Amino acid sequence: MYFCADYIVMNFLAHLYLSPEDEDIVFGNFIADSVKGKVFDNYTQGVQQGILLHREIDQFTDQHDVFKQSKSKLTSKYRMYSGVIVDIFYDHFLAKNWSDYSDKELKIFVSKTYQMLVNRFKILPPRSKRILPFMIAQNWLVNYSNLRDLRRVFRGMSRRTSNSSGMLNAVDDLEEYYEEFENEFKTFFPDIIQHTHSLNLFKQ
Repeated sequence: MYFCADYIVMNFLAHLYLSPEDEDIVFGNFIADSVKGKVFDNYTQGVQQGILLHREIDQFTDQHDVFKQSKSKLTSKYRMYSGVIVDIFYDHFLAKNWSDYSDKELKIFVSKTYQMLVNRFKILPPRSKRILPFMIAQNWLVNYSNLRDLRRVFRGMSRRTSNSSGMLNAVDDLEEYYEEFENEFKTFFPDIIQHTHSLNLFKQ
């Protein structure tokens, strides 16, 4: 997850990549952090599946030993924000190594996703409506492949926490342990791919 305006949002690229090619499920995965309580029942079955997929991905990630290993390099410095930071690091490595995981060009995948979300803008939850314009204008899903844009993201995140999180310097830690983080991502990501593909929604 990461920050936009005055609230936290998630690592979108990995979640969207891990969704099956079903627009309802992709949409549900995108809005999942904005859907609480009984509001869940207002959505179609496909969107509900996407929301549940998002939650399953989060739970699997948080419990994975390699993700915990990545977090351990940051916990003493960033405390509760260490998982947020690793999420973004992993999105960076997914964008950077996209061709290892998809036959589609990243820009084409992203453009198609943006268009689908714009087409459904009216039915986005309020928080998602605030996120999407920032995402498109700054092209988050593509630009996290480079460290310059990551620095900009973490500067914004640090400001949102009144600089108490210290995330202003997160890219320095990424650079210091870059090879380790990348190797951990490359170990973790096939496991989350395998796990999501084992779910029933991929078998329909």
